[in-house]
Amino acid sequence: MYGMRGARMRASAAVLGAALLVAGCSSSGDKDKDAGAKITQQPKDADPFWVNPDGNAARQVAAYAKSGKDSEAEQIRKIAEHPTGEWIGPENPEREAQGFTEAADKAGRTALLVLYNIPHRDCGQYSQGGAADGDTYRAWIDGVAQGIADRPAMVILEPDAVLHLVDGCTQSDFQEERYALLNYAITKLKSLKATKVYLDAGNAGWSHPDQISQPLQRAGIAQADGFSVNVANFYSTKASIAYGSQLSARVGGKHFVIDTSRNGNGPYTAGKPSENWCNPPGRALGETPTTKTADPLVDAYLWVKRPGESDGTCKGGPKAGDWWPTYALKLAKASGN
Repeated sequence: MYGMRGARMRASAAVLGAALLVAGCSSSGDKDKDAGAKITQQPKDADPFWVNPDGNAARQVAAYAKSGKDSEAEQIRKIAEHPTGEWIGPENPEREAQGFTEAADKAGRTALLVLYNIPHRDCGQYSQGGAADGDTYRAWIDGVAQGIADRPAMVILEPDAVLHLVDGCTQSDFQEERYALLNYAITKLKSLKATKVYLDAGNAGWSHPDQISQPLQRAGIAQADGFSVNVANFYSTKASIAYGSQLSARVGGKHFVIDTSRNGNGPYTAGKPSENWCNPPGRALGETPTTKTADPLVDAYLWVKRPGESDGTCKGGPKAGDWWPTYALKLAKASGN
């Protein structure tokens, strides 16, 4: 449901941009520095995560500014100037993880990485796919770990992977392997010097924390730093804190992080329930990323899902993961200011 289509091209371009930043140069000359020169990091004390100055939103700001669409540029700047998750693609995990973490480290920040490549991912829906098998997945995780090395990183691990073990979406033949792979990933990533790992735990729409707590434990939550909720979804921060707090009490008091990227107006309820998560109308940007949250159990509000990227080919949207400037503008405008 999250959108990895196009990850190969998007991640490669982003990593190239990150590499150029580390080298202290630009590939596009002084005239086209708008995408980077005007996109700055947020104050580190409240938001220690890296803002990618060459992301889709930053490029859109530059494109709008170049064409004289200053109002649109300022709206998209609401997205471009905040850190969002960097979703590691399937083919070059070491190079991508290295590029993002090196650029973040040079800026004195922490890279926010999202790993979404578990075999049999998304149960055949818009973001179906994932690694071909367990050995391929373990090799991919190894590549990510080698790329991160000793640099600071926060990893959101496998959105929906545990939830789909609970809701019956993942076939029984694949469940034991999935538990083993999640344990492997957590153990490998936590062996790194400065990496925090948050295993995904669904969202407030899943009203049965008792049913997911034991699967989280089987998946290795005890070794992780905590869990993530509301990734790529729209439930309010208040509802997400309530859900996360109930779940935390069932998994040893683990802390959690909340994806607030598009939850400013809460979930969409007027459409077909099974499709309300996919490019819903009338949504807005949520609380901006920060480690200064409303609850001591919440380590951060994050923009894990990159606002403006499609959920899938629904409601007129492009393929999952593709940049959709029309939707990005609507999210930004609905957030006010």
